[in-house]
Amino acid sequence: MAGPRWRRAVGWRRAAGALAAAAVCCASLAVLPAGRGGGEPRYRDARAGTDERVRDLLGRMTLEEKTGQMAQIAVVRLQGDCRESGGELRDACLRTVLADHAVGSVLSGGGMGPPVNTPRDWAGMVNAVQKYALDHSRLRIPVLYGVDAVHGHNNVLGATVLPHQIGLAAAWDPALVRDCAVATARAVAATGIDWNFAPVADLARDRRWGRYYETFGEDPVLAGALAAAAVRGTEDARGAKKVAATVKHLGGYSEPSNGHDRVPADVSPRYLQDTLLAPYRTAVEAGARTVMANSGAVNGVPATASRFLLTEVLRKRWGFTGVTVSDWQDVRALWTKYKVARDYPHAIALAVNAGVDMAMEPYEAREFTEGLRTAVRDGLVSRQRIDEAAGRVLRLKFDLGLFERPFADADRADAAVLGAGRETARRAAAASQVLLRADGGVLPIAPSAKKVVVAGPYADDIAAQTGGWTVGWHRIPDGVRVPGTTVLAGAVAAAPAGTRIVRARTAADAVREARTADVTVVVVGERPAAEGEADSPRPELSRDQQDLVKALKAGGRPVVVVVIAGRPLVLGDAEGTQGLLMSWLPGTEGGHAVADVLFGRVNPGGRLPASWPRRTGNEPLYYQQLPGTNAGAESAHDVLHDFGDGLSYTTYRVDAIALGAASVRAGQDVPVTVGVSNTGRRDGELVVPVYVSRPVSEVLAPPRRLVAFTKVRLRAGESRTVRLTVPAGVLAVTPGDIDGTGMPRVERGAYTFSAGAAGVGGGAGARAVVLEVT
Repeated sequence: MAGPRWRRAVGWRRAAGALAAAAVCCASLAVLPAGRGGGEPRYRDARAGTDERVRDLLGRMTLEEKTGQMAQIAVVRLQGDCRESGGELRDACLRTVLADHAVGSVLSGGGMGPPVNTPRDWAGMVNAVQKYALDHSRLRIPVLYGVDAVHGHNNVLGATVLPHQIGLAAAWDPALVRDCAVATARAVAATGIDWNFAPVADLARDRRWGRYYETFGEDPVLAGALAAAAVRGTEDARGAKKVAATVKHLGGYSEPSNGHDRVPADVSPRYLQDTLLAPYRTAVEAGARTVMANSGAVNGVPATASRFLLTEVLRKRWGFTGVTVSDWQDVRALWTKYKVARDYPHAIALAVNAGVDMAMEPYEAREFTEGLRTAVRDGLVSRQRIDEAAGRVLRLKFDLGLFERPFADADRADAAVLGAGRETARRAAAASQVLLRADGGVLPIAPSAKKVVVAGPYADDIAAQTGGWTVGWHRIPDGVRVPGTTVLAGAVAAAPAGTRIVRARTAADAVREARTADVTVVVVGERPAAEGEADSPRPELSRDQQDLVKALKAGGRPVVVVVIAGRPLVLGDAEGTQGLLMSWLPGTEGGHAVADVLFGRVNPGGRLPASWPRRTGNEPLYYQQLPGTNAGAESAHDVLHDFGDGLSYTTYRVDAIALGAASVRAGQDVPVTVGVSNTGRRDGELVVPVYVSRPVSEVLAPPRRLVAFTKVRLRAGESRTVRLTVPAGVLAVTPGDIDGTGMPRVERGAYTFSAGAAGVGGGAGARAVVLEVT
């Protein structure tokens, strides 16, 4: 979701217990009786089929009630001054939004919550909103409540904060991502919320973009597999309520032409279809109940107004049947920003006719619902389309069980959320650590080390570890303490007896203490932020941090750099230390994870999900750069560390790769087997990627592209054969000329398969094998 333009930090003081009282009240109403004969409406009968219930309910609704279902309003409109003040829920505000305009959904944008930020108070607030909606709905229709729980239930103080998606991508582990999504969904459900605006299926191909860290990396196969795992984890979780996942932001949102958030993208139809849209499709086909439209424009058309994207592609080609929601104020933006509509009713008509079922118009309950009815009366939107959109929203509510179980038990919320999922968070943070350099035996730190200096501006900073979208929109608000373990605290806890941890608080202290240290760990990175504020025209380590590392290197003692950041940063003068560990934004358990790797408790198994540049200025940057006649300096894929790179404390070997057949027909899956061995002395986890290249192709093909991957745990000295399947669709490309108007298909001819290429998986690569597609 796009974050709110509302920046006031929610008050964290203990307030009056009005919401708690509402929560207790609602707890006794947690289960509503199913309809049973006696004239009870059919839609109230939980035993009836969903289609039948939707038809029955739609047939009883007025146009006003149907258009209300298509609106989503921010909770601040229900609080305080009914505008943006926040605070306690207020009856007059609730009446305007939920009774007068029959709004079908409420959301908490970043930083929007109850006056007291506890799980119990969140559940009380959501229950109170739900109760008011039911009590003031003629047909007792519940509301959907949405939130951006993008790395744990990150809005709630005391909830465990997981690594951001870019870190999870470094683990290359769909099962782990699923576990994280399950933990998040359970926490979300415990606070009464039933709609999570996650996962992000955008690709990370331009480090300047502020939302880079919200993605699952630069590769469409990796990102798609992980987004699909997040969808399944969210929607299969068994918690206090069912929770719907949202695949966002369809499509091409991550390609702003100058790297700044929401700047329109101009991309080729072939690149859009074959690469940018691929991970969304994989996630949608995993069963996502909802999709959020791209807030930007692609090829001159705002995505919110694109019938091609939201109907032709999403519904007709991919078979999506769920709810499509706009992003923050994007329907209004068609009129006020993009100037493709002459007024608000025409903007609403553009979006609804394109395929938007619900408009996230957070401040405009009356304006949106009245504007939509005006569009209907003027013939701009058909009543049939209204029934279709409202029916999809109602179906989602039936599927989530909201008509039967609209409330959560607020008295159980604290126990279900506070500290929950810490084991999962620590495991995820550890799996996301990518070791990129360990020269001279500097890592893991030897048990015999007597003195370890911990320096750098982010060594003791939980806000840096958790990043944006944490309690507040951009970061943890000033003065708010979030429980968690920093790198410094993790090092103190992990250091063996006899190893002294010394905290250097200034650069001068660090240089002085490093002279007598066995190793200095310097923790560097970037300030947390979200969306446009996180844009970085020059994504590199700040000058003062480069100078600190340079001075430490000059001292002649071993230096390990730990990077806490949402994207690879050009290191400049900080490059060339004996150790380099990329920790991403590892969350509240990140300090333990970093220390476990540094001291050897965990054997690092993370691999880069994105290319690490050598210098600033070569954006966008991704390993699938197409071949050309370019010959200038840095014009090729010139990187410091490539996609898939990562080291281990053991060594591996890829022994062989074999295909299930020497040839297959176009459209058939390709079975692949890969022999792998752990040739070192420690157990470890090996990422096994399978790549394809084309000796000759009708349209340009990259030197290699990922088509399948798995992760396998190998004991020291163990060998194993792993089996993978390359889906036929992964090999498809859009044929034809520059216009790229054809449908993707698998070209006939030779395909070269390789696994575990040098620098990928921490070991030697296997020789290639050739498949003939006929």
